[in-house]
Amino acid sequence: MQVRVLGCSGAIAKDCRTTSFLVDSDLLVDAGTGVGDLTLDEMADIDDVVLTHSHLDHVAALPLMIDAVASRRTRPLRVHALRATIEALRAHVFNNVIWPDFASIPTREAPFVCFHDLVIGQQLQIGSRKLKHIEVLPAVHTVPACGYAVRCAQGGPNWVFSGDTERNAPFWERVNQLDVAMLVIETAFSNREQALAQRSLHLSPATLAGELAQIADGKNYPIYITHTKPAETVEIMSQIDGLTDGLETRGQDIRWLQAAEVLEV
Repeated sequence: MQVRVLGCSGAIAKDCRTTSFLVDSDLLVDAGTGVGDLTLDEMADIDDVVLTHSHLDHVAALPLMIDAVASRRTRPLRVHALRATIEALRAHVFNNVIWPDFASIPTREAPFVCFHDLVIGQQLQIGSRKLKHIEVLPAVHTVPACGYAVRCAQGGPNWVFSGDTERNAPFWERVNQLDVAMLVIETAFSNREQALAQRSLHLSPATLAGELAQIADGKNYPIYITHTKPAETVEIMSQIDGLTDGLETRGQDIRWLQAAEVLEV
């Protein structure tokens, strides 16, 4: 299984794209501005989208992508998310004010997009060409949110994505039970902005260290830091380097995730 990083920034700037990952060629995990770097053919090949939550940096490209490739598709794009996320999209994006209601265009019987509810803990298989097994993981954020564990349907280790989250013990309880190939986890703010991080339910290096300390003994896998604010990325990564020295003795490999990386799972 291949995970292509389309965007992993906490905001936009030159060469910075917000959160989106392309798994193989047919599954999109979040739909931030990074989707805009795909070709029309690549966008048309996507059959399923799973969303972590409704915030703009994770959904901004979804309505634009549907509009760009609807005429190239013969079946609806399937969007999977928590019910609250879907309700937010219907009320605030696909509402015929901000954007057309593509769930009823061209007809309700044959729309350009269809929505499918998810719940925390749910496991399902998705994919029209390369079948993937997906588990919906808990997240702690200012709106209903989740993370995901994704693996090949035939078996193998999981690519785990925290989504946007603050401290989250249930997440680690489940992740420690999984075979993990790699973890992508957010750290949006520096310690200097720790109060803002806590208020907005994001991690900072100080809280990240406490989260990573919950990884079970003997569980070693690469950890990729995502969702850093462009103006603070250097500061954030420097602080992470300083706070996680103890984790490195346990074999943890902590890296900054960058757009255009391709992760092999």
